[in-house]
Amino acid sequence: MDSSICSSFISHPLIKQGEIEVRDYQLTLSEIAKEKSTLVVLPTGLGKTVIALLVLVDRLNTLDGKVLFLSPTKPLVEQHAAFLRNVLTIEEDEIFVATGEISPEKRVENWKKAKIIVATPQVIENDLLTRRINLRDIVLVIFDECHRAHGNYAYVYIASRYREDGKNRLVLGITASPGSSAAKIQEVCENLGIEQVEIRSEDDPDILPYIFRKEIEWVRVEPPREIVQLKALLDELFLDRVRKLADVGFHLYKGKKTSTMELLELQSRIQARLREQQHPRFYRAASLEAELLKIRHAIDLVETQGVDALRKYFKRLLNEANSRAATKASKRLIRDPMFIRALNMAEELDLEHPKLKRLTGIVEREIRRKPESRIIIFTNFRDSAEMVRSALEEIEGVRPLRFIGQASRMGDKGLSQKKQVELIEKFKAGVYNVMVATSVAEEGLDIPMADLVIFYEPVPSEIRNIQRRGRTGRRRAGRIIILITRETKDEAYYWISRQKERMMKKGMDEIKHNESDFLDPGVPEEDGQEIEREEGPLVFVDNRETRSQVVKSLERLGCKLNFKKLEVGDYVVSERVCIERKSAEDLVDSLVGSDTNIFEQLGNLRREYERPILIIEGDVLHKTERVSENAIKGAIVSIAVDFSIPILYTRDGSDTANLIAQIAKREQDRSKRSFSPHSKKSSRSLKEEQEYVISSISNIGPVSARNLLKHFGSVENVINATVDELVKVERIGKVTAGKIREIVGAKYE
Repeated sequence: MDSSICSSFISHPLIKQGEIEVRDYQLTLSEIAKEKSTLVVLPTGLGKTVIALLVLVDRLNTLDGKVLFLSPTKPLVEQHAAFLRNVLTIEEDEIFVATGEISPEKRVENWKKAKIIVATPQVIENDLLTRRINLRDIVLVIFDECHRAHGNYAYVYIASRYREDGKNRLVLGITASPGSSAAKIQEVCENLGIEQVEIRSEDDPDILPYIFRKEIEWVRVEPPREIVQLKALLDELFLDRVRKLADVGFHLYKGKKTSTMELLELQSRIQARLREQQHPRFYRAASLEAELLKIRHAIDLVETQGVDALRKYFKRLLNEANSRAATKASKRLIRDPMFIRALNMAEELDLEHPKLKRLTGIVEREIRRKPESRIIIFTNFRDSAEMVRSALEEIEGVRPLRFIGQASRMGDKGLSQKKQVELIEKFKAGVYNVMVATSVAEEGLDIPMADLVIFYEPVPSEIRNIQRRGRTGRRRAGRIIILITRETKDEAYYWISRQKERMMKKGMDEIKHNESDFLDPGVPEEDGQEIEREEGPLVFVDNRETRSQVVKSLERLGCKLNFKKLEVGDYVVSERVCIERKSAEDLVDSLVGSDTNIFEQLGNLRREYERPILIIEGDVLHKTERVSENAIKGAIVSIAVDFSIPILYTRDGSDTANLIAQIAKREQDRSKRSFSPHSKKSSRSLKEEQEYVISSISNIGPVSARNLLKHFGSVENVINATVDELVKVERIGKVTAGKIREIVGAKYE
C-alpha cells in the first residue's frame, strides 16, 4: 500500500497515525526513490529522514527483507533509531541499533531478528569482513550524510558488497551537501551505485513554503597594531625560510602569501624528488618545508585567533622541540633569533583579538533583546573555544558551555558521548543558552535549532559552511554572523567557501540537466545471484588493523578473518607465525616514539612466536625527515641480525594482503591443525628489563645496551659512568656518550 494523505498526515500501515505531516516535496522525492537507487540532495532541516522513512516503509510493506539505515556517528544512529521507534507501528525490538558497544555475538543474534538495523558503517564493515553477516536479505540501504562515500570510508565497501550480495537491491543516499564539483558528486554516485539524482534547493517552488529566512551578516574587524607587528615578525621569519628553500632549488613565488595547501603540495614534490635521488639538498628542503608549515600555522593563529592562542601554540612547539621525538625542523626553529623575539613579544603582549570584543558585544545584545535565545558559536580550535567561553561567562545573563569532541589532546580532556548528550539536553532546557563548539557540532548530533549562529572564523569548506548554517532557520527565522579579520586568512577562507558553494551548485545543475552522462553504475548482477567466495585460510587480525586496506584485501582474497585484541603482532596465521606490519611512517614513528618502541615490540614477538615476521609497507628510506637514513638502515640491520626476524617488503596494503594470505595458506596446509593467538606478552626477565631500560635512551639500540651492561655490570654503573668511561665500550662514540650523560644528568623541568 502506498503512502496517502489523510487530514494533513501521512497514512500508512507501518506509520502511526498523526505522526508525519504531509509535505508534497517529500512525497514526490520518496516516490522517485522507491523506483531507483537515488541520491536526494535537500537543504538542512527539510526532512531528509522523513523521505528515508517513506521509502523504508514501502520496501518493508512490499518485500520480504530487512532495511539497513547507516549513519556516521553513534549519537546520530541513536537519534534515527529513536525517531523510527516513535513513528513506526512495528515492534521496538525489531529495530536494532548496531554499534561497537554491542558484542559481535549479540549483534549477529539481533541482526537475524530485526527488520530494521540502524548502525554506524564501521560496525557493519567489520561484521561483513568477518562474515558474521551478509547483505543478501537487505531490501534497502540508506546512507545518511552520503557525501562521505569516497576514499577508504566504510560506506564505499558496504555499497560494493551490497552490489555483490543483495537480492532486491535499492540504495538511498541523503545529504545537504554532496560535494564541491560535479566530479565529486559523480564519485559519490558511482561508489554507492546511484542511478538517479534528485536535487532541491531553497529556491525551488515546492520547497519555498517551508523555508524560513536566514539573515547572514559579515562582520569585519581590524587587527590591532601590536598584532600586526607580531605578524610582521613571523612574516619575516617565514620569508627567511622561503629564501633558504630557494637556495636549495625549491621556489615559493607567492612569498609570505603562500598558503598551507601550497606548502603541502610542495611537500609532495620534495618527497617525489627524494624517491628519485637521496640527495642532502632534498633532505634540507624537506626540513625547511616542515619549518614553514609551523610558521604558517603561527601566522594564521595570531591573525585569526589572537595572542593567547599563539602563546599556547608556542608552548606546544617548545615541548615538541625538547621531546625525545623532536625533529630537526622544530629544534632549529626554536633556536632562531627571530622566533625567540616573536616568542618574547607574544609573552609580553596583554591584549585580546578584536573579534572577541565584537563577539561578546553581539552575544550580550542578543541575550538582552531576547533572553530565551539559543546561540551557537563555532570556532576551529579548542583553545579558542575555551577563550570564548571564558569571556562570555563574564556577561550577565549568558550561560555558556564549551562543546568539544571525545578525544583528549595535550591535557585537554574530551567529552564522552554521555557527557555530550547531557550538555545538549541542558542546552535545550536553557540551563545553558550559548554553546561554544568546535566542528563536532556541525554534523551528527541532535543539537537543537539556534536563533543565532556565529562563525568565529570562516571555514574553507562548502560542506561545513552548509552544516553550520543549518543549525538555524529550521522552524523560524534565524541569523548567521561571520566574523572576519581584514587582510588575513579569514578573508581567503570566506571567498574559498563561497566559490566552492557556487561550484557545488553548478555541479548539481550540471547533473540535473545531463544526468544520463553522469550516472552509469554499471550492469548489476541478476537479482538472486550470489557471489561465490573461495574459502581461504584463517587469519587472526588485531582490532587496531580493522581500518587498514590490508584487511579488506584479505577478505576479498577469501581469508576467514577473526578480529581480536592481539597482545603482540598484527596478524597471526599459525601457531608459530605472527606478523608485525609497519607502514614506512609507522616504522619511523616506532624508532622515535617511546610508546611504540620497535625493538620492544619485536622482542615480545620473538619471545612469543617461533617464526615472527616483519612486513614493511612502502618506501621507508624516503620517510626520513625525522630520522636519518643511516639510523633507519641501522634499525633494519639490527632487526634482521640481532633479533633474527626476517623482513619482507611490500608496495601497499593490497600487496601486503597477498603476502599474508600466501604465508597463511602455506602454514595451514603444512600443519593441518587449528590454532589461536598466544594469550599475552611474555613477561620480561630481569636481564631483559635491564636491557630495556638502557635501550630506551636515545641513540642506544639493543646491541649497544648489551655491550654497556656487559662492560659496567649494572644499570646503575652505566648511568654513573663518565663520558671517558662510556666511549671505551664498543659502538659507543662521543656523541652517544654525551647524550647518555645529558639525559641522566640534566635537571628535570
